[in-house]
Amino acid sequence: MLFLADFLPLILFLAAYFYKDIYFAVIVLMIAMPLGVLIKYLVSKRIDRIYLWSTIFLLVLGGATVYLRNPAFLYWKPTAFYWALALTFFLSQWIGDKPLAQKVFGLVGELKTDQVTPDQWRKLNLVWVVFFTSLGLLNIYVAYNFAEPDWVRFKVFGLLGLTLIFMMAQTFWVVSKIDKASPGN
Repeated sequence: MLFLADFLPLILFLAAYFYKDIYFAVIVLMIAMPLGVLIKYLVSKRIDRIYLWSTIFLLVLGGATVYLRNPAFLYWKPTAFYWALALTFFLSQWIGDKPLAQKVFGLVGELKTDQVTPDQWRKLNLVWVVFFTSLGLLNIYVAYNFAEPDWVRFKVFGLLGLTLIFMMAQTFWVVSKIDKASPGN
């Protein structure tokens, strides 16, 4: 169910875009994402903060897109969101008790994240900063150098695919550090 709440809005956005236009697709997305927040909350009994903030960014920049009839606001939404994430990860090195990357992996209950050293967490956290900054730059590059339908496909499949690959790579890295720290290995 949570998987559906995450990806159904993107699928609906893509379908709405190719059915009509960017403005109709934004309106569909502006309805679907808050519903996704609600579904995720009802199922898990907690607010997914990253999804919530992505929804807030969408409502503001998507609203500007529809109201001003200018898709540039929507083009900038992923970049603004990724850069805000990059800044949040960066600042988490000094604010709070642990870097945000460590907190993210701490949500996976089965991982013994305490076996990764604080220095390794700081370095991994900086990798996330670079990744989110790069995604923001890549999004703007595609938005302004390719046709709108190409950007829409990139937004739905490219950014999502790159993020999934990145998350898998990070998970393998953390698991490899835990395996090496485990007794008997």
